[in-house]
Amino acid sequence: MPGIYLHIPFCVRKCGYCDFVSLEDRSCMEAYAEALKREIKLCLKKYPYRRYDTVFIGGGTPTVMPSALLCGILSEVKDCFDIAPMAEITMEANPGTIDKEKLWACREAGVNRISLGVQSLDDGILKKIGRIHSQKEALAAISLARDAGFLNIGADLMYGLPGQNAAAYLRAVEGVAAAGVTHVSAYSLILEDGTPMHAAVKAGLLTLPDEDEIWEMEERGTHRLGKLGYERYEISNYAKGRLYCAHNVNYWDNGEYLGLGLNSHSAMRIAGAWTRWNNTSELQRYMDYLQNGRQPVEECAPINKKEEMFESVMLGLRKIEGISMEGFSHRFGIEIQDAYAGAIETLTDKGWLTVLEGRLRLTVDGLDMLNRALLYFLDA
Repeated sequence: MPGIYLHIPFCVRKCGYCDFVSLEDRSCMEAYAEALKREIKLCLKKYPYRRYDTVFIGGGTPTVMPSALLCGILSEVKDCFDIAPMAEITMEANPGTIDKEKLWACREAGVNRISLGVQSLDDGILKKIGRIHSQKEALAAISLARDAGFLNIGADLMYGLPGQNAAAYLRAVEGVAAAGVTHVSAYSLILEDGTPMHAAVKAGLLTLPDEDEIWEMEERGTHRLGKLGYERYEISNYAKGRLYCAHNVNYWDNGEYLGLGLNSHSAMRIAGAWTRWNNTSELQRYMDYLQNGRQPVEECAPINKKEEMFESVMLGLRKIEGISMEGFSHRFGIEIQDAYAGAIETLTDKGWLTVLEGRLRLTVDGLDMLNRALLYFLDA
């Protein structure tokens, strides 16, 4: 189930916690869109024989682009690649950058899933983390998406934010659920070196919740989402009516995907070898590569079988249903219980791992200890 990822690196304002490749200077959006179309055409020539089941437009904030540019990029993808008739086509959006016209235009262009970066429904917290929208705008964006005909609407939420407690986080969970989203991604804040928020916390200008408070938010949030009818299908993702994010499921299955745009990453089987590569993260270099008719790839390396096997375990155990033992055997020519006999035995004894209906999966306790559990597979 290969997917295509399109990176739109522009933002109105970079969030305080963000370490992604994103740019506040939007003066070159039109030139970037043309460069991205050139990359699409180059990749058509190099990777022509795959049908793609998902397209994901991420960023940055894709919806800072005029709808004509966004829709033009998507049209180029559809013209150049074999996109499945029922493909999931997702667009990330900031609630402060959408309106009725833009949503309708993208819906008409084929976008059928929208992922809104809500993060919180507390105006004070939103201001502290540098978001440009308010609680009112976030809820209005969900309503606008529904009015535009989107049946699959996701909301990203964060916990562990400055000034946040469990009650504030649960209000966000309940608020987006009441507004009618079908999917919730709930992530703990990761404080990255070099970000403004990291500097502010280090300087004592912002205070984050402690580990016990973060644990309470996660546990109570997971419980509340379940009560509200959202199925937890991955460590941080919940959906109603099995409206999972198919693009991300493919990623957790360690499937093939083609990344297009600044700093995008790809993984495909090339000439029999599992291969990963990434584009340059420098905008001018990206534009120069494509102006000269070259792919903007800066790093490319085949992945050996042992590393590919571990990647499949590392990603697959994030899913609540775990790893298909038959699928692992088909892909690697070895039974997973033979490849990782010691790790499976140890983790089963700890009560962190179980085999159920032909799948190797973490227990509830094991999900909370994922990083520690993976060390046993890494050492195998």
